[in-house]
Amino acid sequence: MAVLAVDFGGTRIKLGLVNSGKVIAQEVLPAQSDEPLAQRLEQVANALEKLCEHRGIDPRTCEGIGISYPSIIDSSRARILDHFGKFGDASQLDLRGWARQRLNLPLAIDNDARMALIGEWRFGAGRGCDNCVIITLGTGIGVSAVIEGRVLRGVHGQAGILGGHITLRHGGGNCVCGNVGCAEREASTSVINRLAHEHPDFNHSALAAKSTIDYAAIFELAEQCDVCALSFRDLSLQVWSALAVNLIHVFDPERVILGGGVMGSAKFILPAVQSYVNQHAHTPWGKVRVVASELGDRAALLAGEWLVQEYLEKSIENESLELR
Repeated sequence: MAVLAVDFGGTRIKLGLVNSGKVIAQEVLPAQSDEPLAQRLEQVANALEKLCEHRGIDPRTCEGIGISYPSIIDSSRARILDHFGKFGDASQLDLRGWARQRLNLPLAIDNDARMALIGEWRFGAGRGCDNCVIITLGTGIGVSAVIEGRVLRGVHGQAGILGGHITLRHGGGNCVCGNVGCAEREASTSVINRLAHEHPDFNHSALAAKSTIDYAAIFELAEQCDVCALSFRDLSLQVWSALAVNLIHVFDPERVILGGGVMGSAKFILPAVQSYVNQHAHTPWGKVRVVASELGDRAALLAGEWLVQEYLEKSIENESLELR
C-alpha cells in the first residue's frame, strides 16, 4: 500500500507517492516559507491528491502521510517544537488533526536530517550498516545517527540532529542557534556569502564578480588557484572533516554518509574528509568509511514510508497494551 511523503525545505517542498521502497510519483512546490505553514498545507494536500489521481489511486486508501521537516520534532505527538525563520506558525499546528480531517489519514513526522539518514540507511548508502551517521551539507549542516539499528531521537527529539552546532572554533562567530563557533556558522551555504565579503582578498577575487557565491563557485575557483576561494575551500574541508571525527568519537559509527547540495563537489570533499578521518579518528578497531549519499532528494521521501509504518506499528502496540 502506498504512502504519501512530504519533504519541507527552505526553498522547495518535495512531494512523493512511495510504495515498496520506490518513489512512484513526485512533484515540487515552492516553499514560500516566509508565509504561515497553515496556508501551504491546503496546497500540499491538493498537490498530493493530484499525484494520486495521475496514478489512479484514491489518496484516502494510502497508509498515511510521512513528513520530513527542518526543525526539532516531537515525533510521538507529531509536533514541530521550533522554527528557524521558516513557517513561523508551525509549532502551533495540529498536523495529525489536519491529516485526519483533510485526507482521513494518519500522519508521522520527523526531522529532515534524520529522514535523510533513514532513507539512506534503508535504501541507499547506508544499506547493510546499522551504525551510521549522516552529515548533510547545504544551507545549514544537518546531522543524524542510527545506532545498533535504532534511529537515535532522544527524550526531547533532538539527539544527534544538532551535530551541526558542535563548537568547532572556540571564540568564533555567533550562530543563529545561540552557540558560538558552530560548524554551521563556520562552513555552510548560509554564511559563505557574508564571510567571503569579509575576506581581505575578496575584492581581488573572481568571487567578487559572481552574482551568487556558493560552494560550486568556491571549488571551481579554488582549482584556478584563486586565493580567496582556496582559503574558503580549505577552511570548509577542515570544518567538515573535524565534524566527522567528532561524530565518530561520539556515536561510534562504521560509516559516515555525506549528503546535501554541496556534495555536487564530492570529488574534492570525499577524499579530503576520508583522509582526515583516517589520520585523526581514534578507531583502533579499524577505519570508518566516508561515503556519498546515493539518493539525493529521494532519501527523505523514501523514509516517509518507513516512518509511517513505524508509527502504525507503535500505535498497534500501544492499543494492545491498553487492552491488557
